[in-house]
Amino acid sequence: MENGFVFIDEMLPGVRWDAKYSTWDNFTGKPVDGYEVNRIVGTHALANALLETQKQAAALGYGLLLWDGYRPKRAVDCFLRWSEQPEDNVTKDKFYPNIERTEMIAKGYVAARSSHSRGSAIDLTLYELDSGALVSMGGGFDLMDERSHHAAQGITSTEAHNRFLLRSIMENSGFEPYRFEWWHYVLRNEPYPDRYFDFPVL
Repeated sequence: MENGFVFIDEMLPGVRWDAKYSTWDNFTGKPVDGYEVNRIVGTHALANALLETQKQAAALGYGLLLWDGYRPKRAVDCFLRWSEQPEDNVTKDKFYPNIERTEMIAKGYVAARSSHSRGSAIDLTLYELDSGALVSMGGGFDLMDERSHHAAQGITSTEAHNRFLLRSIMENSGFEPYRFEWWHYVLRNEPYPDRYFDFPVL
């Protein structure tokens, strides 16, 4: 692994994770290039900030579930190639029901240069510590739809409150939100703001 990077689960005791791009449960419908194991990687700075996130969440009765952290450039390239392929409808209903796969980049859901490749972005949600149940957010991870926007209409007041709660915790621990995806945050003072890494998650 690149110097300055760590497995997040080794730094955050009790954190839950499911690295979706190492599995078949993602918008491409198969494991993505560069994800060789189901682990979440990030910079030391990201891990340290998430420790504060975890502490704040726990004080309110919540834990963290992580979906993605560092993303190799080869994975981003895989996304771009996939977006240009003919539609096969395998994952469309779940992940992009109201747009075409060719629109993902233009609409801001897939980036040609991802902040994840700098190592200090995280995709996550909250779960209840007492029950283990995921907190309802009004839409799942990587739903490429207006329902995923922070200012989304059509979600319940409880779901809107839960998104606001996650956002408050993240901003209070040093992260900036992304307006199109309620789950995506980038460390405000990231250590490698101009570097895009490509080492695999092994």
